[in-house]
Amino acid sequence: MYKLGAFMLALLGQQGLAAAQAPADNIAKPLLVPSDYERALTIGAQYNQLTVNMPDVPFWLAEGEAFVYRRTTQGKHQFMQVDAATGGKQPAFDHTRLAAALARASLENYKADNLPFDRFELADDARMITFNIDNTRWTCDLVSYGCTANAMHPDVHQQMGYDPTPPAENDPENTSISPDGKWLAYTTKYNIFLRSEDGLQDIPLTWDGSEGNYYAFSTLRWSPDSRHLAAYRIRPGHKRQIHYIESSPTDELQPRYSTMTYPKPGDALPLLQPVLFDIIMQSKIEIDNASFPNPYHLSPIKWWKDGRGFTFEYNQRGHQLYRLVEVEAAAGKVRSLIDERSITFIDYQPLVMDQQKTGKFFRYDVEDGKEIIWASERDGYEHLYLFDGRTGELKNQITRGDWVVRAVYYVDPVKRQIWFGASGRDKGEDPYFVHAYRVDFDGNGLTALTPEPANHHIEFSPNGRYYVDLWSRIDVPPRLALYRASDNAELMQVESADISELIASGWQPPLSFHAKGRDGETDIWGVIHKPLNFDRNKRYPVVENIYAGPTGSFVPKSFSALVEPLTQMGFIVVQIDGMGTNNRSRAFHDIAWKNLKDAGFPDRILWHKAASAKYSWYDISNVGIFGGSAGGQNAVSALLFHSDFYKVAVANSGCYDNRMDKIWWNEQWMGWPVGIEYSLSSAIDNAHRLQGKLMLVVGEMDRNVDPSSTFQMADRLIKAGKYFDMLVVPSADHGAPGNYSELKLLDFFVRNILGQIPPNWNALPIELLKPN
Repeated sequence: MYKLGAFMLALLGQQGLAAAQAPADNIAKPLLVPSDYERALTIGAQYNQLTVNMPDVPFWLAEGEAFVYRRTTQGKHQFMQVDAATGGKQPAFDHTRLAAALARASLENYKADNLPFDRFELADDARMITFNIDNTRWTCDLVSYGCTANAMHPDVHQQMGYDPTPPAENDPENTSISPDGKWLAYTTKYNIFLRSEDGLQDIPLTWDGSEGNYYAFSTLRWSPDSRHLAAYRIRPGHKRQIHYIESSPTDELQPRYSTMTYPKPGDALPLLQPVLFDIIMQSKIEIDNASFPNPYHLSPIKWWKDGRGFTFEYNQRGHQLYRLVEVEAAAGKVRSLIDERSITFIDYQPLVMDQQKTGKFFRYDVEDGKEIIWASERDGYEHLYLFDGRTGELKNQITRGDWVVRAVYYVDPVKRQIWFGASGRDKGEDPYFVHAYRVDFDGNGLTALTPEPANHHIEFSPNGRYYVDLWSRIDVPPRLALYRASDNAELMQVESADISELIASGWQPPLSFHAKGRDGETDIWGVIHKPLNFDRNKRYPVVENIYAGPTGSFVPKSFSALVEPLTQMGFIVVQIDGMGTNNRSRAFHDIAWKNLKDAGFPDRILWHKAASAKYSWYDISNVGIFGGSAGGQNAVSALLFHSDFYKVAVANSGCYDNRMDKIWWNEQWMGWPVGIEYSLSSAIDNAHRLQGKLMLVVGEMDRNVDPSSTFQMADRLIKAGKYFDMLVVPSADHGAPGNYSELKLLDFFVRNILGQIPPNWNALPIELLKPN
């Protein structure tokens, strides 16, 4: 007891000394009260009430002659439909009647100005509308306004991307019909069978299928001439499962147990091998697998329209070889049409721009594969290439330069033109701004289509006749315009948001800032969110909101009325895209390879120091950092590897050892086979390095990042004798969202950076702690 008492006295003495030495700036901060916290957590919603005619990303209806967008005015939503040919604009449906019909069918209370979906499909001459709400697919009649529900499997969205192995299906009633209608292919007892149209013949194509090496029905693909059938044979891999205990389900007292298949780095993967059958001879044609021996993934089989053969894309495990493979139908001859190779990683993952997804390996077959348009980083930047589809020879590079193609919007094989999005081409502008361009197949005729210095989102009509451009900047509200593709003529200004009330309320846009990175040449871009009632004569503590995942770039470029809650508490909050993130050069991106602990920190710290040198109000004496998911891993790494700069961190739902996380993310960036690099970047293996103040946050039902990663981090910190805070949120999924988690984050930075004792929340009649 005496030793403990002496220790406590010594500790109190140190705390008193630290307080006496604390910067005068921090001591002088006004005392925060509960209303400051309440404003921080609600100001974003209040600001959204002050915008008018704010358009969301538009989407085209199937026939390509009309598009729909949702606009928001003072927090109320309305779907608008625009006829591209006439310019007519009207509500897409009767919102009041649809809300009432949906309420009757679901027994939920839905409002006409806040329908619970943001996209839909129309069918039956626009008399039927379908949309998703949670795990239910709804269909409503827009004449009678009656709605019916079709429940979807509740785990579909949770399993996506984790275990894509085609299942073994043994249902003879589930059939694939040949194009000529003469044969039905099905699988039973792990083998493939053919049944004649009249049902008189039932013929086995294979006999050697088994539970451990089966033919997958979902992969069956008929040749267009019905002469051949191709499929994948599957040898299953290791079915690693992670286990969950939902401690506090809402519908029962006892905890609920569940599992999910979740392959991790180093696990044995399923082996997919293509198989080919001659239907006339009812025989198997052998395929040499030497060109695709160790697949991480094989894409779905795609037949040439003339039936001469089929193709698939082979991503070799390790993500350093990506190959377009062709199999000739007549004899099963295999050849590689296009090879992509890298000494680091091949970035094959889809590039996501809002709701539009364009594969990094964009592929477009011209005239049934006579030519192939292909995206590649082979010259150090993402560009488009034209290949001879018969020989595999490169005909010409279509786009080139020190800039990157970000999306392909439309390809016209008759005019031999491509419409695409790219960033970094306009010098003197933010290199992440996406602009639209048109170019000929031979690389000539490059034409810029979006002159406004802003971030542009383009949606082409399915028929290629029109496109809509939604553009904005962080300081310029969005505008939506309709164009004719043939001559790029503007047909109408569809919507222009009004933020005059927002500005009058005191809202300020973030400040864009860039500084040189670690190489002294490359500009690193970020934004600065200023505090409420900003006064340039004062100094403000800085907290960084980090997400350094290599999958994309994360600093906002488009307009949003949302605010960082910490700015309402007197903090500056910044976001930075350091090296190792995407959408710049290949060299910029490669920094992440086998080195996720880097997270661009050398660039970020230089950026902070440059901002501090330029702005007297930018105080980096006690920098905080927070992030979720990959950003959670980054936030912990800041205190482990850069504790001389970062002092306080909140890490939410992080993967603290890349061997614990999902296979596709981690093997792509950290390599395969699993090597020492995983341990070197592991926050768990480096837990003993912890300096500064840390809080871990995790939801017990996180189905994105295995929550055991957080518990192993906590275990290692405890064993290393490190002090930290931890919040486990019952029943919460990835990110542990909600007011409670957000309030704990605010409290943590107020206590450890401002040096203030947060309010005694349990003694206050306040609603902030209740779920939102």
